Amino acid sequence: MFCTSSIIDNLKKDQSIEFKRLCRLLKLTKKSEKTKLEIALNALEKLEIIGKNDKNQFFNIDSQTHIKAKIRCSSKGFCFAVREDSSEDIYIKENLLNYAWNGDKVLVRILKEGIKRRSPEGIVDCILERTNKILLAKIQIIDGEVYGIPIDDRILSKIKLPKNNKKFLYDPKLKNIVKIQIDMFPIAQPDGLGHVISELRLNVDEESDNDFVLSKNNLNLIDKTKEIKIIEPEIKDRLDLTAERCFMLKSWEKDKSPLMPIFHIDYSDRDNTKVWLHANSIVERIDFNDKNIIEVFIENFESIPLINSWKNFLDNKLCELSQFEINKPNKAISLCITISNKHEIKDWSFHLTNVTCKLIVDNNHLEALLNRKSKTRITSKTLKPIKDFIEDIDYLVELSKSLRQRYLSMGRFEIAKEDNEINSISEFFINNPSDYTNEYYEPFNSNDIQTYLSPLVLIADWIWFEHSKNFNLVNASYHFKDLNYINVNEIIKQTQILNSNFELDEDGTVSLSKLFNYCEDTNKKRIINKNLSNILNLNKAEIFKNNENKNLSENISYSVSPWTFPSFNYINFINQYTIYNLFRTGKRSYKDLKEVNIFKKDSWELVNWKLLNASSLKITNRLFDPIMIDKYNDYKDRSKLYCSNIINIKKIREAEKYINKVFKGLIITVQSYGFFVELPNIFIEGLVHVSTLNDDWYEYRSRQNLLVGRKSKNTFSVGDLIDVKILKVDILKYQVDLEIV
Repeated sequence: MFCTSSIIDNLKKDQSIEFKRLCRLLKLTKKSEKTKLEIALNALEKLEIIGKNDKNQFFNIDSQTHIKAKIRCSSKGFCFAVREDSSEDIYIKENLLNYAWNGDKVLVRILKEGIKRRSPEGIVDCILERTNKILLAKIQIIDGEVYGIPIDDRILSKIKLPKNNKKFLYDPKLKNIVKIQIDMFPIAQPDGLGHVISELRLNVDEESDNDFVLSKNNLNLIDKTKEIKIIEPEIKDRLDLTAERCFMLKSWEKDKSPLMPIFHIDYSDRDNTKVWLHANSIVERIDFNDKNIIEVFIENFESIPLINSWKNFLDNKLCELSQFEINKPNKAISLCITISNKHEIKDWSFHLTNVTCKLIVDNNHLEALLNRKSKTRITSKTLKPIKDFIEDIDYLVELSKSLRQRYLSMGRFEIAKEDNEINSISEFFINNPSDYTNEYYEPFNSNDIQTYLSPLVLIADWIWFEHSKNFNLVNASYHFKDLNYINVNEIIKQTQILNSNFELDEDGTVSLSKLFNYCEDTNKKRIINKNLSNILNLNKAEIFKNNENKNLSENISYSVSPWTFPSFNYINFINQYTIYNLFRTGKRSYKDLKEVNIFKKDSWELVNWKLLNASSLKITNRLFDPIMIDKYNDYKDRSKLYCSNIINIKKIREAEKYINKVFKGLIITVQSYGFFVELPNIFIEGLVHVSTLNDDWYEYRSRQNLLVGRKSKNTFSVGDLIDVKILKVDILKYQVDLEIV
């Protein structure tokens, strides 16, 4: 089924399209679907969003009157349209939402410009795309009719259900919520229509947690009918490296986790060392001529961890064929990096190879290596089985530390993950070396070897960005800006953790590095980390075309184009396709010119012809469609929130075991309505509401960011350690209520 955004995306302002062609683009074959399209086109034409010429062809007006945005509602009833270009949010009154829900993509028209500190006000003219196609709700009977009331109080509607759904009536003891499939969204006066597809009993069935959190974050793992067509790899001529000592660094333990690259080290050059990274060659096994290849990835852009295993975004059979198994030769796309004795990158080259993984290095090996007393003597039982690989692993660890230090010197910084002692969610705390959505690094951790893998993957992904950029090849990349936008003074104000003797610079501010160096206390660092995590922007993937991004170097410190984890997400996948397509169809010479090895560093200086022709770029243009990248970024936002919420719900379940127990907690945040306290061991935050402070009347002082008792002058401020008791927990809202004792 099409949505409004898919209609607009297929209409160009400089090119008119007739109705039949639009039906083909939207893959509409049924008469009922075409009738709905006609209705939608008429409505969009009346709203002056699209136009129609005298030949009955449609085109996108692209008017400045309408602004693309996403609806963001609060539980208190305030609604805003968040613009795509990060301009000022637009306030939308509830009666002007036109039944848009939280998270929906919309077209907004401004009714009243913003003045002074007031936001502009607007109206939703058109809902482009619905985010909540499946809702979590409680079943209630209202005026004899069965309704689903969304548990998300930011969704301001109720859904009418069939009479037989009455059997799922909400029982507070069971906390039996339901998943509702939306059959028709509310329009004007009629309520929305839907039906129950499953029931979740959260009080008696902890196994429902995954399904509950996935649905709450609009990640519905529905088995798709369309499958990727798997073929035999086309290119047979490859570099044979199967005899080399290749090994993998891996912390993930759950079944079906993303496929990991492997490494081997070549010390044959006295002055330099060659580090080989071999990525699983997934794209070679896919038939990209399949017209439905793009539809395989819609709403399926990333592999995500579940409680008991991972859910792959690619076909399981494809991943099984491509994974590196011990002592089993397999195909790889490889990068050879020549590194000097001072750990400087001197050269690089890409290759198609055959390789064999000989060893998987896990966290037990790493801990034994880091804790051994002598590098020359191997006595540990853990290390003896891997003694032939120890020199190579040691080299990679040292190289990783050196690369990390180089990036830290460029103004980046590290934020440690929060602590965890709940075994069921340990996989969620393992570093993902190919996730660039954070603007910071995770510190090295002896219990997670993938933190040492991360700088090595980053340099490989940076190399492909540089290589593709210099050849004017399209790529999907993450750009890391300098961190000047972070207001360190605001962090200091919010946390109130610095004393009056702290020295500011000439501009009256302080750098992030100086702030971290000052805070040696563990609790202070944890408070800063939490504040920074909330302030930092979520990094988005972008399409990079060199001739369209001329000013990139002016505000970007460095960029990466991920390709080394093709089974992790869509971005890695399509970048690896570009590398493979270069091997398959790239022109290495032109007319009478000498052939050039276009896979080596600086080879672009010898090339003055286009590497890829129009026909070979046809698939690339489909894979790198900006619409697909936008959908990926939206999916990534939801998957990141899912991971955060599954951690929260498991912590809530742990906190439920300690109701009425007393803890000495750390105050993390102070607000006018109370303060949030982090509990030890569980590492979850709970709220002490001001209404529970019965010994005095407490007022909030925003400048000092603390609560003060009027009579007693007793204060509650960030960083205080206080005794609190767990009063109750709310599984549905991930909330813990506390009171001081």
